[in-house]
Amino acid sequence: MATRRNAAVRGAAAGLLAALLALAGCAAPEPPAGPARGEIQGLLDRHARAMLDRDEAGYLAALDPALVPAARTEFDRLAKVPLDDWGYRVTGVDRTGEGRATARAELGYRIKGYDSGPATTERVLDLAERNGRWYVTGDRAAEGAPQQLWQQGEVTAVTGRRSLVLGVGQSGERLREIATAADRAVPAVGDAWHGSWAGRIVVLVPSSIEAMGRLLGGPAASYRGIAAVTTGHTGGGPTAPADRVIVNPDAYNVLGEFGRQLVLTHETTHVATRVQTTKATPVWLSEGFADWVAYRGTERTAAQAAPELRRAVLAGDLPAELPDDAAFAFGGDAEALARAYEGGWLACELIADRWGEEKLTAFYRAVGAHPGRDGAVEKALREVLDTTPEQFTADWRTYLGERLG
Repeated sequence: MATRRNAAVRGAAAGLLAALLALAGCAAPEPPAGPARGEIQGLLDRHARAMLDRDEAGYLAALDPALVPAARTEFDRLAKVPLDDWGYRVTGVDRTGEGRATARAELGYRIKGYDSGPATTERVLDLAERNGRWYVTGDRAAEGAPQQLWQQGEVTAVTGRRSLVLGVGQSGERLREIATAADRAVPAVGDAWHGSWAGRIVVLVPSSIEAMGRLLGGPAASYRGIAAVTTGHTGGGPTAPADRVIVNPDAYNVLGEFGRQLVLTHETTHVATRVQTTKATPVWLSEGFADWVAYRGTERTAAQAAPELRRAVLAGDLPAELPDDAAFAFGGDAEALARAYEGGWLACELIADRWGEEKLTAFYRAVGAHPGRDGAVEKALREVLDTTPEQFTADWRTYLGERLG
């Protein structure tokens, strides 16, 4: 009772104080006026529509004059990208002063013929009101959000039979070579993975590893020695944000023809299996399966494909367990990373050799269909392969000795 009584007294006192302040002309100031979220959304909808219609004047009409030169450059660069959709979704608005506001928005775009869902990124937009009309005065990436390729320079586009390659600072000849390799990768993946996917890929080729880091929103050093990565959201369904294969030109260019093809087939596998790859899927399985598809049908021996793991096996350092997710982190020990990839590949090779390729793909799907990581592999091992984690690990270790010893 004492607590309620004190609370009531405090509440009455607060109300009395507020009334006195109001009478004395000391009421709290009204928040500065600013646009409603719907007003900003309408402004950005018109801005986006003008981009799709290639209406330069309409596109620039939403912008403060100070932004026009940079926006015109971006508008021209995007002419090389076959856009099917371009739009903003306002997620929040803060009033920052009299006639000023900041909006947070998700920018989504789809490339015609390639994307079932949009590629997305977060933007922060500053706005100002002049003569009763609101204008965008600033447009920048949200903290941690990646840069877009067209913001890095003039875009060159090469269209393959099954690929679209967009590059900045790259020769047309190099982009055509990448498109040719991507065109070979798509049917190779389709032959191994009979799933529902677009059967086409979009490849981005920045000018340098530093530019690659900006496209991924991370430090360039994390990707040194990594020839390509694939962006995308796991397990998001057919309308999940679109995948992009991003090539590290520094690492990719030093590879031979076989290595370049291997890289693009590996990354294309990630695009194809994206819907069935979920939080339940361990990295050894997703990366091992992508390598299995890439090596499938080649003449590479296990010793050639897994040199770091072979060196460890010959030295008597046989791994006790399948590699955990942390073993695949970029930016660490390159040899340890290679052993993790090689170990995942040989685990998938073991399943394909002993149980068959159809069982391997069924195992992959079964793991990804589980509601969470706990128990996913164990259940799939039992139901698809009729084995246990302990027995599979033992079989894998034996297989490493047989293939690499």
